[in-house]
Amino acid sequence: MGGETVSEGTVSAGAKDTNMPDEEIGLSIEVANESGVEVDESALVKLAGHALSRMGVNPLAELSILVVDEAAMAELHERWMGEPGPTDVLAFPMDELRPDSGRDEDSSPDPALLGDVVLCPQVAARQAAEAGHTAQEELELLCTHGILHLLGYDHAEPEEHAEMFGLQDELLGSWREVRRKP
Repeated sequence: MGGETVSEGTVSAGAKDTNMPDEEIGLSIEVANESGVEVDESALVKLAGHALSRMGVNPLAELSILVVDEAAMAELHERWMGEPGPTDVLAFPMDELRPDSGRDEDSSPDPALLGDVVLCPQVAARQAAEAGHTAQEELELLCTHGILHLLGYDHAEPEEHAEMFGLQDELLGSWREVRRKP
């Protein structure tokens, strides 16, 4: 698997993947699947690398993706959001980080620990069935959504919603194009 290592349910990427652009070399993206559900962790790593690269995030940045079952997600949802029951995705940012658009070409931003995106495949599967696509496609959508939250995007206000969901659609569209290429 180009640049990924798998051990004890964890997938991480650090080296170049031949299907990804050069600027994605060095990203540290780890996936830990604790859900008991089979998930394409490799695809999540590649998607995250693609999204972070497209958003201009430093290629030395670190991201963690945790895949949990409904009980663990419900516990996190209640503890951190004050809402009962499991949700589809939660994002826990570590460093204040914005895409580096507009920075000088000669300067390089400091690498950062972005944070954690937590996904629940059982909730994703239900949403996928309602939306008419696969559970993996739903997980990829949710992962992208979580990454945008880590980068400071939100959807509480109509303008924010339009910007965030527009970016989400753009990133997923470009991801699908990359996946179609041989």
